[in-house]
Order: sequence, then C-alpha cells, then structure tokens
Amino acid sequence: MTWQDGWWAYAFIAIAGWLATDIWRWLGVIAGNRLRDDSEALNWVRAVATALVAAVIAKLILYPTGVLEQSPLWLRLGSVAIGATAFFLLGRKPAIGIATTIAALAAGLWWLGF
Repeated sequence: MTWQDGWWAYAFIAIAGWLATDIWRWLGVIAGNRLRDDSEALNWVRAVATALVAAVIAKLILYPTGVLEQSPLWLRLGSVAIGATAFFLLGRKPAIGIATTIAALAAGLWWLGF
C-alpha cells in the first residue's frame, strides 16, 4: 500500500485531530472574553497551567528520556537551581532563567565528556 492509496486515512486523522482540539480553543476564547482579569475562575486556570508546567519540568528532571537520561541527577538539579537563581536575581525574566539553565546543563555535560 502506498501513500497515494491510503491518503484518505491521513486526511481523516488530520481533520479529526483538528475538530477535536479546535472546538475547545474557540470555546476557550468565547469564555475567556467574558472573564475579568481578577476573577477566581481565571486564577484557578492560571494555577492549573502553572502546575502542569511544573509537573512537566519535574518529569524531565526526575525521569528523563533520550540523551538527557544519561546525565546525572545532580547535574540536572544543579542546572535548574542555577537557572532559578539567575531568574530571581536578574529581574524575573523567563528567558534568562531558561538560557542559564540550558547553559549550565550544556557546560556540565561538556565537563563530564558527553
């Protein structure tokens, strides 16, 4: 079977994926326009979003996959600590914290011979 024979399967997957997510995006836009910036509902949404980001970061640090899995835990934790310190000391700019964490991790991996 070639791609041209089964193109309809790829089209179905693309359309179904678009429909499944796009409806919720539009409902979020409609509902979001009606919320005040200081409402409890929006504070809850921010808290859930922040918790999800923290969970993904924790998973990457504690249970990494791929090349990051070969790096020692102390290096991953130390890189995050250095990045968090830079974030708080240099004006709470996310780009600075992320760049510092990546630079510390890269330097540590280079130092270890990766």
